[in-house]
Amino acid sequence: MDLTRHARARMQQRGIDTAALGALLDYGRVARAGRGVDIVYFDKRARVQLARAVAAPAADRVCKSYAIVASDGTVITVGHRTRRIPR
Repeated sequence: MDLTRHARARMQQRGIDTAALGALLDYGRVARAGRGVDIVYFDKRARVQLARAVAAPAADRVCKSYAIVASDGTVITVGHRTRRIPR
């Protein structure tokens, strides 16, 4: 997983570990965010898949996170969702 320096700083500030980011990238839904980047987040189907694969308490915290990924696969930033993601 390729991370920018900004993404590493945001992961540390927001308490998102590499295991959580890995689960997000493995199970999350990808949507176009414009300007050549994608947003990866958990929708209902992805949450169900994650709950089957990972313990429930760990899955609950991860489900509210998102990642912005460049077209080459580099993670630009990560955060916690406070609003719905428009489709």
